[in-house]
Parts: sequence; C-alpha cells; structure tokens
Amino acid sequence: MVSEAGPESFLGGGTSLSGRRWVWRESELLLAQAIAQKLELPEILGRLLAARCKPELAADFLDPSLRALMPDPSCMVDMDAAATRLARAVTTCETVGVFGDYDVDGACSGAVMATGLRQLGCRVLTHVPHRMTEGYGPNAPALAGLAAQGASLIVCVDCGTAAADILATLEGHADVIVLDHHASQGAMPRVVAVVNPNRPDCGSGLRMLCAAGVAFMAMVATHRMLRRTGFFANRPEPDLKLMLDLVALATVCDVMPLIGLNRAFVTAGLKVLSKRGRPGLAALLDVARVTEFPTAMSLGWALGPRINAAGRISEADIGLRLLLAEEELEARSLAATLDSINRTRQTVEAKMLDAAMAQAQVQIEAGHPTVVVAGPEWHAGVVGIVAGRIKERFNRPACVAALADGMAKGSGRSVPGVDLGAAIIAARAHGLLTSGGGHAMAAGFALPAHDIEAFHSFLDERLQAAALLPKAADLRVEGAMALSGCSLDLAQQLHRLAPFGPGNEEPMIVLPRTRVTRAERIGAEGNTLRVFLEGEGGARLKSVLFRAGETRLAQALLARDGAMFHVAGHLRAESWNGRVSVGFTIVDAAHA
Repeated sequence: MVSEAGPESFLGGGTSLSGRRWVWRESELLLAQAIAQKLELPEILGRLLAARCKPELAADFLDPSLRALMPDPSCMVDMDAAATRLARAVTTCETVGVFGDYDVDGACSGAVMATGLRQLGCRVLTHVPHRMTEGYGPNAPALAGLAAQGASLIVCVDCGTAAADILATLEGHADVIVLDHHASQGAMPRVVAVVNPNRPDCGSGLRMLCAAGVAFMAMVATHRMLRRTGFFANRPEPDLKLMLDLVALATVCDVMPLIGLNRAFVTAGLKVLSKRGRPGLAALLDVARVTEFPTAMSLGWALGPRINAAGRISEADIGLRLLLAEEELEARSLAATLDSINRTRQTVEAKMLDAAMAQAQVQIEAGHPTVVVAGPEWHAGVVGIVAGRIKERFNRPACVAALADGMAKGSGRSVPGVDLGAAIIAARAHGLLTSGGGHAMAAGFALPAHDIEAFHSFLDERLQAAALLPKAADLRVEGAMALSGCSLDLAQQLHRLAPFGPGNEEPMIVLPRTRVTRAERIGAEGNTLRVFLEGEGGARLKSVLFRAGETRLAQALLARDGAMFHVAGHLRAESWNGRVSVGFTIVDAAHA
C-alpha cells in the first residue's frame, strides 16, 4: 500500500545521504481512483498514471501504439516537399547521398534513410564526418565529394539546419533535403526542404522527436506518396515498422522525452529489437551481454555507448556501418570493434574526469551558476560524457572543452528547465563562438581558447537562474510502502508504465525504516553494492546500488551497524536465467 506521507516526513526538511531533497510528486486522488476503476487497475497504478497523463489518455499511455499516436507526417513544415522529392528520386532511380552525424541519433537516422531508399531501389552513398578533422555538421568538401560520386540529391540527417552557407555551395550540383531536430536561429537554408519540428515556424507539436524519428516520418510520407502514384502496384512495399528498432535506439540515446509518439516508437522498437532481425544490433546485443528482452536501459546503457564510442575516438562511420551490415560475420566483427573502442573510451574518460571535477569544484565554490572547464590534453571526443558527469555531480549546466592549436572544442550538458542549447546559439550570434548549436539538454561549441572566460561570463549571465538550483538534483518520490509489500506482482504492475526515461521517470518508491543485514562490493571494479534489506516484521528484499564508489551513501550501507534507513529506489521484476524475481535498485537513502 502506498503511503500518503510525503518525503518531508522522512527527511525532516533536510537532505539525504546523497545531499538531495526528496520532493513529493503529487497526483489527484480522485483522478487516480477514476483511472484505476475505468481501466481495472491497482490503486497504485492509477495514482502513478494520474501524475503522468490526463485520464482520457491513460489507456494509450499503458498501451502506446502507432495507430493511436502517429500523426500525419504532413503536419511538419516542408514534409510534403521532402516526400515529393524523395519519391521522385526513387521513381527515377537517382543516386542519393546521406550525410549524417557521428552520434547514435546520426547513425540511426542515417541508417533509416539509407536502408529505406535502398529498399526502394536507389543507390545510396553515405558520409559521416570525422569529429576531429571535419567537426559537426555539413562541410563543403564532403558534400562536393558526394555530388562528384553522382549524388543528385543529398539528405542531411541530424544536422543541416544551421548550415545555410555551406549547403548553398551545392546549388547547381545537387538538391538538398534537411531532416533535423536541432534548434537554430536565423534563416532556414534555401534548399528543397528543411523538415525540423524545432524550426520556429513548425506548429506540428513534435518538438520531442529525435532526428531518427523525423527520418522515419519522412519515409512514411515518401511511401504514402509512392503508393498514390501506383509505385507498389507490382512490387512489395517494405515494412517500415521494422525500422523502429533504430528509432527507439536514437530516441533513448538522444535523451528525448518518452511521452506521446516517442513512447509508441520505443515500445514498438523494443519489440522489433527483441526479434534480432538486424544483424548489427543482434551482434551488439551479444557483445553487450543483453540476453533478456531489451529495455530502454539496454538501449541507453549497453548499445548506445558502444555506437557513440566510435564517433568519439575512432572512425566516425563504424556505428552506421554496423547498423547497415547485412552479413552476420561483418556485423560480429564491427560489434567487437565497437566494444573494444568503448573500453578505450572509458580509459580516456577516467583520465580526464578527476581534473575536470577539480576545476568544476573551484567554480561551484566561487558561486558560478554554470561550469565551463577546459584542458590541453583532453580528448575532444569524450568531453560530452565528462560534461554529463559534472552536471550530475553539481546539478549545474556544464561545458567541457579540449584545447588544441589555440582553439577550444567542447560539449555541454544541462539540467531540466535550463535551456543550454538556446544559450549556446545566442553566444554564437554574439560572436563569441566560431560554431555552436544543440538543444535544451545538450550542445556543442567551438571558440578561440582565449575567449573561454568571456564565454563563461556570457553563460553565467544568460543562465543565472541556475544559481538558485540546489547543490544536488531533487529526487522526486511517488510512494512509500512497507518492505513487506514489495511483491513480484507489484513490480510487474509498475513495469506496465515502461519504457522509462525523461518525461516518464521510473517510479521512485521509499521503503521506510529498513535495516541492512548484509552488504558487499561486487563486480570487477567493486563499484556495485549488493545489499540485503530487512523491514519491520522481518520481511527481506535483495537490492543493488550501482556506481557506488566511495560515496557517503555507499559507506553508510556498508557499515552494517544496525542503523535504520529510509531507502529510495526502484522496485523491479528481474530476470536471470529464465527465473523472474523481485528486486530493488537503490538510488538514495537517509538515516531513519
């Protein structure tokens, strides 16, 4: 049974062992009861749904389907123009160039377009820019190279909205379509179409889509256009739903909100992924040792980092090549390569992290609302990950840059409610940056090294509201229950709210007054704790704490001194070797 007691009754207005405030997530009790009765659900599920959606949308939230949630692709500005030009390329068997990005969303959106157009008979060329030598986004030599190889149409995916000048160099050589989702200021490129739900004049309401989602919608619109002209009258129409594994992977790894259409994309995409029909992702599941039905966590923590690693520190196109691989042998070889590159990336990251954290600590103590750190021997391909770690540690927008040849190239990560992408775009407009762009939660930038201090001052002024944030991100708690109530059935009911992610966080449950009966470090590096909890009345529950380190939280759990704790975390149904049992993943704790 979920208690009505708020977290203030646990923390007494203070903070937890992780230095966080526990904030109660409210829901309307009457709405919760109405949802539970209408859909014949347990009261706790009705309550959790009431905090996530309107009552009339609850059924679609529990069972998100493309049939119910997929809008008409034409609702996006320029989509009809893009579909018309793509359909013409198909019917005239043109060569199409696909220019992507080096992250997961870039690889997935590139694979959606390349696969979709090849299935329709086009010859497709691909290019993924090298992070170090070419940088982010379209560049004139690469575009010219695609045109020289015969591409009469070039599709830029996950980039291009802010590249009007560069795309203009293709005029008279090849047509251009942009399929993007990054925000941008200034005029749109003068090309055949710029399909971007985040362009100022697009009223589609699909701002939460990643580039792969936009690319999928473009293929849907193209198929519809071809269907109208009778193109499929004498040939089978490819099943576009088989591409949803790519869309799901990109949606999760680009940290898009898992609401509305994105929930349908990810739910359907995980089902496609589980059938292992794409050789590259099947091989990557194997090297990542994902043996059970994949989840959003599998995408974000197992598959995504390995694909991203190549674009960060190695050949930028390995991820795309993996996704396009048709032979099992090639797929296994590429997956093994990505796994090895990812281990190297982890080593490089570890070397940078301590120095970056030390710089960040000084800036936080000095009262800066934002963090901007840089180092001369830092790897530009890993700065985004380090920025994410700093953001998590200090709950502040963080930018990390690598210094080389008088330039600073970096990435930033932000916290909910603070639009870093808009600030980066504004800094570029003010002449502080040579390049820069992104969205609310993540951005990239480059500038002369001697302008870093001015850039930091600009961000501090632009994002000064971040100074009011607590030192650690609040933990939103949705329920409290006795440990004895933590059943497998309840865990499975909670899982019905999946997939979890931004916009639909996994329910955070507090287990009041529990005692640690046993705790030990496990794993190769000892960075995970296995903890056995005991509640009042003697009920017991196996739990785990990931990324434990030497934190105050880990030390308190390891002490096993008989102290009582309020423990916050996720109740889960865990599968292992075909057996399903209930477990608890610890996120935080406080002394009872």
